[in-house]
Parts: sequence; structure tokens; C-alpha cells
Amino acid sequence: MNQYETVIIFTPVLSDDDVKRTEEAYKDFLRSNGGEIVAEERWGLRQLAYKIKKKSTGIYYVLEWKAPTEVSAKLDVQFNRDENVLRYLTVRLDKFSIDYNNRKRRGEIGRKAQKNSGKPQEQEA
Repeated sequence: MNQYETVIIFTPVLSDDDVKRTEEAYKDFLRSNGGEIVAEERWGLRQLAYKIKKKSTGIYYVLEWKAPTEVSAKLDVQFNRDENVLRYLTVRLDKFSIDYNNRKRRGEIGRKAQKNSGKPQEQEA
């Protein structure tokens, strides 16, 4: 099984309940196709760099998951059919990306690491 990371931008007109329902639907879709959810992050409403479908903001959601290779193509079809999805990007992670994401979640890299140490430290790539 490969590990993937997907960034989804939902339309900003959705309510919080609608967003959560849509997120759960995609997680259920992955589980029903033999996938496993590794991590998820809700980034919330953010300004877009350029308008997409006449929208200047979007609700960002990041999902990290493991699944067989063919599931990625099925998920793309689901995203393309969903009118609530403005854009999405799915990337297969290599061993370095997986290690980086794990260390970031543990707080060894990024803003959490700086807050915990009390002094700025060099960012690792």
C-alpha cells in the first residue's frame, strides 16, 4: 500500500456541518476501498491566491491516507463529481515525506518545536 496526502479546497458556502459530513464521506469511501486514514488537519477558511469558480476563499482540509494504488484514481473521480470541491491535489508520499510528516506531528519540526524550546531553532527540511 502507498501513502498519500490530499489537500482539498471546499466551497466557502458550506456550513460547518456540511463540511464535516463531506469529510466523513471521503474518509468512509477510503475505508470501504481498503484504505486507512493516517492523519487529518482542518485548516479552515483561507484566502485563495486567485479566484476559482468565482470564489475568493475556500475551506482547506488535508488528509493523509494509505491505500492500494487503484484507490487514488477512484478518489479523483469522486472529487471531480462533487460540486462542493473547488480544487484538490493528491500526492504520493515517499519515505522522506512520511518521516517529515511524522516528526511534524510529534512537534519536532515547525512552530510547535520553536514554542517548546523557548528559543528559535533552525528549520529542518
